[in-house]
Amino acid sequence: MAGTHTVLLTLLPTVLILIVLAGVESAAVKDVKDSKAQGASKRVFVPASDASNVLKRRGRRSPRTYEEYYAEQRVKMAANEQRRERLEEQSNEYENYLEEERDEQYERTREKNEQWREFHYDGQYPRYPHHRRYE
Repeated sequence: MAGTHTVLLTLLPTVLILIVLAGVESAAVKDVKDSKAQGASKRVFVPASDASNVLKRRGRRSPRTYEEYYAEQRVKMAANEQRRERLEEQSNEYENYLEEERDEQYERTREKNEQWREFHYDGQYPRYPHHRRYE
């Protein structure tokens, strides 16, 4: 009798799980076809013109056509032009910065020299030594 109770108690949760899962639709297999499955098949199967183009593509070692070479050169030239313009703009900005810095430094130096001359001028001689008399 105890053996039967043990068997029934082990089979009861299994039966309950199967009953609950029978009501739920499975994610792996569906009875009804949906639009997602059809969309996937459209991506797998391509038109005949595209399929033939796959075979016509050139390999790595085959020579490039003139159009491919010309298109590649145009891309390189456009990239070089953009790089050249960017570098020219940067150099112009740097030159302007240097010019402003030089002007400011010149102005500060001139002001300091004028202040020094005014402070050391005693009023007896001309301000600049090269204007003095010979003695």
